[in-house]
Amino acid sequence: MHYTYKTSMVCSTEINFDIDGNVISNIVFTGGCNGNLKAVSKLLEGQTVEYIEEKLLGNTCGRRPTSCADQLARAVRQAYNETNGVSE
Repeated sequence: MHYTYKTSMVCSTEINFDIDGNVISNIVFTGGCNGNLKAVSKLLEGQTVEYIEEKLLGNTCGRRPTSCADQLARAVRQAYNETNGVSE
């Protein structure tokens, strides 16, 4: 299933990805630090929601309480919960 997540408080405005069960693929950030986010996307291709959360949840950017990586971790969890009927 394709999923689009609108980010907040970061340079990237949107994250698109596919979710199949708990496996994430085809991650594409709109905006943000292009080179870094392309690398993040490649490194996380085929990884699970849990793995992405473990590695990225809570990462901050400068003085911001979040980052594009943290937003991705939040996005994949939200997508997983919505596609599996889990309430937060």
